[in-house]
Parts: sequence; C-alpha cells; structure tokens
Amino acid sequence: MYFYKKSLRTRIFLSMLLLVLGASVLIAIVTVFQYKNEAQDYHRDRLLRKEAAIRENINYILKTTTYPVETDQIPLIFKDKIYEIKDIHGLEIYLYDLQGNLLKSSKPSFFKVTASPKMPNHELEALQNSPIKSYIKEFEEDGQKYQSSYTYITDNYFKPLAILNLPYIEDDGFITKQLTDYLYRLSVAYFFMLIVAIIMAYFLSKYITRSLKEISEKLSETRFDTRNQKIHISDTPQEISTLVNAYNGMIDELENSAAQLAASERETAWREMAKQVAHEIKNPLTPMRLTVQSFQRKFDCNEPDIDKKMAEYTNTLLQQIDTLSSISSAFSTYAKMPAQQDETLNVVKISKLALDIFNEDYIYFFSEEKEVRARFDRTQLIRVVTNLVKNSIQSVAQKNPLEPRIEVAVKTEETYVIIMVTDNGIGVPEENKACIFEPQFTTKTSGMGLGLGMVKNIIETYGGSITLNSSEEKTTFKVSFPAML
Repeated sequence: MYFYKKSLRTRIFLSMLLLVLGASVLIAIVTVFQYKNEAQDYHRDRLLRKEAAIRENINYILKTTTYPVETDQIPLIFKDKIYEIKDIHGLEIYLYDLQGNLLKSSKPSFFKVTASPKMPNHELEALQNSPIKSYIKEFEEDGQKYQSSYTYITDNYFKPLAILNLPYIEDDGFITKQLTDYLYRLSVAYFFMLIVAIIMAYFLSKYITRSLKEISEKLSETRFDTRNQKIHISDTPQEISTLVNAYNGMIDELENSAAQLAASERETAWREMAKQVAHEIKNPLTPMRLTVQSFQRKFDCNEPDIDKKMAEYTNTLLQQIDTLSSISSAFSTYAKMPAQQDETLNVVKISKLALDIFNEDYIYFFSEEKEVRARFDRTQLIRVVTNLVKNSIQSVAQKNPLEPRIEVAVKTEETYVIIMVTDNGIGVPEENKACIFEPQFTTKTSGMGLGLGMVKNIIETYGGSITLNSSEEKTTFKVSFPAML
C-alpha cells in the first residue's frame, strides 16, 4: 500500500493525527446518537408525566361531579372542565367511548389534521391487549413528530368509562440548541487538541526516527575494508538501545573477522611466495648440481684442454649464480619497497631518462609537452617505466616480428598524467588479462612474475591506476596518476 511506502517518521506523524481526528469524529457521532436517544426518552417521560397529572384532574372531576358517572354522561361531565384541563397542562384532550367513538375533545378542529372522529382500530386493539392498559403511538405528519398516548378512565370501582387520548408534539428545538452548543464547544476543544497533537506528533516522530536515521547512516557507511565507527546515542528507548548494542557488537566481530582474514591472506600470500621462491631456486640449482657432479667424475689435471673445461664449468656455475641473484633481488624488491621520497618531477624528463639504459633501437619516445609535472618518487617512477619497457621487450622477443616497435608516450588528460607503453609483441591472451597484475603470475619460463604487480602497487600508492588493452596487433599498458596543476 501507498501508506506503507512512506517513511517511518511520516507514518508515525500521520497515524497520530488520524487517531485524534478519528477519536473526535467518533465522539461526535456517539454524542449525536446519545442526544437523540435522550430526546426521545425525554419526550416519552414528559408525556407520561402529563398523562398522570391529567388523569388525577379527571379523577377529581369524576369524584365531585353531580352527574351520574357513566360513559354516555362523559360529554356533560367534561363540557367546560376539559378546556380548563387543557389550559392548565397545555395539551389537547380527546375522550373516546370504549368502542373508539369520539365523545368529547378540547379542540375538535384538530382532528382535521391529526386525528379522526373515530379511534383507529389498530390503536384500539393495542390498548385492549396491553397488560398495563396504556399505549403510546409515535408518528410523523407534515415533517412534525408526534407521540399520542391512549389510556382508560375508570370510575371508583376501576370500571372503564372512556379512553383518554393525549396528542403530544415533540419540540426538539431546545435539545437541538443544546446539542449544537455542545458540539461547538467540543469542536473548539478538539481543534486545540489537534494542534497540540500535530506538535507532539512532529517532535515524537522526530525523536523516534532520529536514532534510527543515525543507525541507518552508520550501516550504509559500514565497510569490511575500513575501520568502522561505533554508535554512541544517549536517552534512547530500550528497543533502540538493543539495536545500537547489536550494531556495536557486530562492528567488533567485523573488525576481528577482518583482522583474521587479513592475517590469513598475508599468511597464504607469503606461503605461496615461499613456494614460488623455492621453485625458482630449484631451477638453477639442478644444473649447478649436474655440473659439479660432471666435473667431479671427469676432472683430470693431465688433460691437455683442462683450462677450457674449467672455463666451461666456471661459466655454467656463474650463470646459475646470477639467476639466483636476480631471483633474490626481484623478491626483495617486491617484498620491501624503499621509503618514498616524493618530489616535484618532470615526468617527460624522467621517462626519457629511464629509457637511456636500453640499447634496443626500436624503442621510441613521444610527448607533445616538454614538461608535465607531478609529485612522485624519482626511483619508483623509473622502476615503473623500466618494468613496463622490459615487459614489452620480452613480448616482442617472443613474437619476433619483422619490424619490432615499442612506443612510450607521455601526455596529460584533464588532471592526470598518462604514460602509455605500446608494443607489437605477442600480446596477452584473453584468459590471462584478469590476473596479469597479480604477484607471481608470469607466462615466461624464468623470473618471479613480480614486475607488473610491483608497478600496480607503486601506481596505486600515488592514487593512480594501470590498465591493459591487448590484441593480436598491439598491446598497450596505460598508467595514470594525478598531475600537479
């Protein structure tokens, strides 16, 4: 539903307002209903009181009259008295015989509107069947509500003489005015209550959701690779405190898990690195062992070409020792980079300087700008360029094209320095692109595979990145890092 898509604060605010409005409407409906019931009871009780008073007057007249107390003498007995009773009690009076025929009335013309000369059969039967010998009929005529009571007039021996009918007009003007005044006062009170409810709902919803909002912000900022801050909130409900404590406990567990995972990753990385180093060391040790064993079996100081054989054995051992030395240097370089010594450099000049150590004539340098400045460590920038160029030289050597070519270009793009090294060598297969920058990864038969991993490590230290774009025709490594503006 649309309501449930609203924020919690909005739902709390609207719920409190609807509660106050619903309560006010319900009370108003109950009040109107109660007033109507009370008005109906009031008119019935008033009619019964009038009827009792009129019956006492009639009984008094019957006791004091000189006429015989009989049904056919009723018109004579009440010839003038009926008008006096009407004036005293303010009600029209109708007297019927026991068969329902009209004997005497205080206003005969009234029957043209509200009654007939003969009592209706339904009312007559209802009166005869009533256990209390009294019947009240409610009806409406020309928009006016009436109550009409029927009861027996008896003599001193409780013998029925006639039927007394009192038509009563329900005048609700006074009660309606009371109801209107009460509803007006009630609406004023609820209007002020509504204003108070709006203010309370606003601050209450804000107070409830403040803690939840802060918890939500902290949860959205939670990262596995960073140190997360705990939540410290005071004066919060018990439910919110439980949620905050659960979050803080989760942060502690997350930090412990991150530390354990980092330790496990370091341990795994060094274990793999140790395996790689051991493997690389074994490669030169095997030919060294074979050379020494061959020298031990075949050495004869009296042979005429003993000097030549000694030279061959010596060169073989020296080559393998150089291989071991290069493995050790590569591992040491990757494992512990020298401390950064940042300075403002001209990247164009340093890149050209890095290329001076290469003798290949198919290496070309391009730059449309004479000076591109950046904050970088000179030695590490040279190491980045030389490693990328060495990689390109080895790639070209494996493919051995007719026209080998390596291009090194330096330029700027917006606020970044761009160094691009492009070659037309063997390239990088699609399945190797995802792991080309990982340590220990190599497609060559020798070496540790640490060069590109070291380059990526250096570049990312300075807030930069390195990307690869390789095809059958050419391969391009693109290095970017912030320039000095």
